[in-house]
Amino acid sequence: MKAVVSRRTLLLALGAGLVVWLALPTLGAARFLSQLTGQPDWLQPWLANATVAVEDIDVPTRTGAIGARAYRPDGTARRTLVVVPGIHAGGVEEPRLDALARRLASTGSIVISLPLPDLRQFLITPASTDQIEDAVAWVSRQPSLAPAGRVALVGVSFGGGLAVVAAGRPAIRDRLSTVVSIGGHGDLPRVLRFLCTGAIDDGQTMAPHDYGVAVLLLAAADKVAPPEQAAALADGVREFLVASSIHATDAARAAGMLADVTARADRMDEPSRSLLRAVLARDVAALGPALLPWVDELGGDPSLSPERSAPPSAPVFLLHGTTDNVIPPTETPRLAQHLERAGAPNVRALISPAVTHADIRTGIGVGDGWALIRFWRDLLAAG
Repeated sequence: MKAVVSRRTLLLALGAGLVVWLALPTLGAARFLSQLTGQPDWLQPWLANATVAVEDIDVPTRTGAIGARAYRPDGTARRTLVVVPGIHAGGVEEPRLDALARRLASTGSIVISLPLPDLRQFLITPASTDQIEDAVAWVSRQPSLAPAGRVALVGVSFGGGLAVVAAGRPAIRDRLSTVVSIGGHGDLPRVLRFLCTGAIDDGQTMAPHDYGVAVLLLAAADKVAPPEQAAALADGVREFLVASSIHATDAARAAGMLADVTARADRMDEPSRSLLRAVLARDVAALGPALLPWVDELGGDPSLSPERSAPPSAPVFLLHGTTDNVIPPTETPRLAQHLERAGAPNVRALISPAVTHADIRTGIGVGDGWALIRFWRDLLAAG
């Protein structure tokens, strides 16, 4: 006997299918954020991950080739992302960066992980902005990496601000589908002043992270120490920063490195001895006044600050943690306002307690979690 489907049943079925179709981007965003926090993958029965193939590649730039890593999902990729991490000694093998790239790729994206040489040396330089520009231009012209000829650019921490600067340059403005800054800066000298003083732009104060002050001391070593001491001071600060960056994954090695830096400090002459001891003691109050006079010279190049450069023409998504004390959260609304005034066509910003400096935290409220899911859903749709 031939089955008869009523009009009402058909409409209900079509309606249910439409709801599922509309919900899939939101579910995908929720799943991705859940994976980032290390939570159980409760959407596994409905949304399968793509298998990811990994390949190390060399990306040519005007200053030489940069070692990068390409993550390719099986099947047809929906987008290509170039991910620029912030200040960290680790390269493509750094566990958090590798996990982020794999999870992004598993959603159906080709991901190019691009740790920049100077940022790996804890230095914020114009060369890094140039390298982002060159890397995006090259990747976008490789059919095997960017079949659509366009990429989404994602920068984290100080890499976020530099990515927004690079995105506004003529060579790549039309090759970007989206620009994303996570915990990034709008104006580098303003952030450096915060690291020295704890003052943020709304008249309030926040205790700055000592890691950022140590990065600033490394850049200023030849300005705050006599010439014959500067190299040794810089080496000691850099070893402290490397030890700090690996502490979570190799505590024993980090402890040995810190002991070595302590011994070095004891052998130094003043003022390097006191400066390096202040770094080891994480004494921001002692370091800040010595470094404050140099923030404009060290950070004032327009290529280091989005608020001093041309805006991107692609949609810009800015995400920041409410309690970020490396780059204060006030940077994101300031940057969003600047970009809108400068003519950027589509700027979306979210300051969220669900974000630390560059990570997603667990145990967040439903409202904050939903806001983050919607933000990421819209970001994925734009890219």
